[in-house]
Amino acid sequence: MAEMPDTSDVARNMRLKAFKDWNAAQAHRRHRARVAAAAAAVVVLFGLLAGCTGDRPDFITPGAGPVPEGTDARTVLEAFRGRGMMNHLKALQRVADENGGNRASGTSGYENSARYIEEQLRAAGYSPVRQTFSYQRDDETLESFNILADTEGSADYTIVVGGHLDSVRRGPGINDNGSGVAAVLETARWMKESGIKPANRVRFAFWAAEENDFDGSRHYVQELSKTEIRRTAAYLNVDMAASPNGVRSFHDGDGSDFGDAGPGGSEEIEDVFSRYFRENSLPAESTVFDGGSDYGPFVKVGIPSGGLFSGDVERKTNAQAQAYGGEAGEDLDSCYHKACDTIKNINPELLEDMSGALAFATVSFAMAQQG
Repeated sequence: MAEMPDTSDVARNMRLKAFKDWNAAQAHRRHRARVAAAAAAVVVLFGLLAGCTGDRPDFITPGAGPVPEGTDARTVLEAFRGRGMMNHLKALQRVADENGGNRASGTSGYENSARYIEEQLRAAGYSPVRQTFSYQRDDETLESFNILADTEGSADYTIVVGGHLDSVRRGPGINDNGSGVAAVLETARWMKESGIKPANRVRFAFWAAEENDFDGSRHYVQELSKTEIRRTAAYLNVDMAASPNGVRSFHDGDGSDFGDAGPGGSEEIEDVFSRYFRENSLPAESTVFDGGSDYGPFVKVGIPSGGLFSGDVERKTNAQAQAYGGEAGEDLDSCYHKACDTIKNINPELLEDMSGALAFATVSFAMAQQG
């Protein structure tokens, strides 16, 4: 009997071919977009925002400054293989289990989630602070708080890296947005462990009440002075990074794919995320930049923004199934905003890929040359 082909090799070759086709199409599309957007981008980067925020300093250039050893795209991804993101999600699941099944803002589940984050940050060498605020929900005034933790570095070019800590009341929110929280927290821990000394200050933020109406991030932005807005060089957001049938996507900062561009400098953020995935030979795509997460308040005041998203109720296309695996025609996350958004609703490998992307982008801007 003739030897049967190894089905794993066949599948691997099919995925490799799909990736090459996908990557070629992405590269062609981005080349056309960059040519079309180049002139406009230069104008925007150096003052188009002056009407709403005053004269913004020259945007920092990622990759132009000294890059610490071990922070290239491939090394960062390897570093995040097996890091502690899943441990953080298990901890948040325990919190939900012990507090009525959710971690919604204003509840004991949120408070205990916050205590866990603060303990982890302190153990890593940070000094987290709570930024308290009140907000309205169903004609009721509620109190909550964001958690903020800063690195060293120049506050003149502050990089804010954030994700929302609260869940919906219907479930524990382990993908939405425990996965984003885990990525932000582990990025902060990795930077300390790696001995990285940022040239530009990084502020790690864990937002409250996103599931109400972005109340936590909105409060943060509203409390910024005009000078602080000008000094915020970039906002990096991560909201869902481990969807079980998910994709690797980053926001369309230049508007070339979906028409809604971010403020000047957002295209730089998109480029950094794109480079990380490309250099790691990981299929990835852009996603709509519609203000549907905590980057919205930053965009409104002209702060360059971008971020990561692995998908919610959209159905996976055939092309996406070929590029990423998973099930075509099924929701990217069928447990979105449901009680089943538990630790079982997580794609660990995707979480590693996306957490590495956040860490790579964070250190790229943290070490970037000013001007």
